[in-house]
Amino acid sequence: MKINPHIMKKKELVEYMSGRCKHNHLYCEHPNCFIEETGKNLRIGIIDIETSNLNATFGIILTYAIKVYGEDDILHGQIEEEHLRDGTFDKVLCKQLVHDMLKFDLLIGYCSTKYDIPYIRSRCLTNKVYFLVFKTIDHKDLYYMVKRLLKLHRNSLEVATSFLGIKGKNHVMGKEWNQAVMCNGEKFEKAIAYILDHNIKDVCITEKLYRKLKDFDRGIVKSI
Repeated sequence: MKINPHIMKKKELVEYMSGRCKHNHLYCEHPNCFIEETGKNLRIGIIDIETSNLNATFGIILTYAIKVYGEDDILHGQIEEEHLRDGTFDKVLCKQLVHDMLKFDLLIGYCSTKYDIPYIRSRCLTNKVYFLVFKTIDHKDLYYMVKRLLKLHRNSLEVATSFLGIKGKNHVMGKEWNQAVMCNGEKFEKAIAYILDHNIKDVCITEKLYRKLKDFDRGIVKSI
């Protein structure tokens, strides 16, 4: 497990970088020992994005949500209408999203290995926005837990949550997507608010799904 030093207090960071574990290794070399021996609580976030197109070549990020695991707090952001019209698109939103991602040790998503994380990275690179380098933050994709632990006809978030009795999944139709990208004023505001609400609902049910399955998990994570 990788610990994110960006969110450590000075005293904790000094101990992490210079203290030694029971194996006589630096804690930064044995982060799992640091977690076990110091009682550090990992800050875990449940992440999800909504975009205007499934490919980052043509699409942009419209909204994002990161739920603080075990708490009610949800960090979120949405694209501003002025940025859609002035050609900066999701550049400001990408900066805000990366800033919020850096507040966590571990981010959990659904189909995030092939979609959310590469999409965010792609949009950051094209917008010349800093993105997290390898081994900054750990990442777990709940999709692969569902695929390994359950036997469903389809391994989608909707099927998995419905199967386990988790309610809250809703859908954004073409009308909302089109209005969020093409309309102005009140129509844009209503559409983007609906998409963000959908985004927030998804991270909430993803957290509930993780709670159902985490006791069967092997604890394997990968770096973003």
